[in-house]
Amino acid sequence: MAFDQGGDGVLRYQERLCVPKVDELQERIMAKGHSSRYSIHRGSTKIYYDLRESYWWNSMKKCIVDFGAKCPNYQ
Repeated sequence: MAFDQGGDGVLRYQERLCVPKVDELQERIMAKGHSSRYSIHRGSTKIYYDLRESYWWNSMKKCIVDFGAKCPNYQ
């Protein structure tokens, strides 16, 4: 994997921000992607494709699928 820490001190993977698993940061990003006015209940695959443009973390797709499975509107 090619990680890069630019001059701003931010760790990136393929130009995407690496999101650590701290302070529920990943969950907050998923919630924002899920509930934004542009993406309400579009499904976990669409949310994944949108979020992966800017963010990266280990098992990101699985986390988003699991997150979406908890939403009663996806049932």
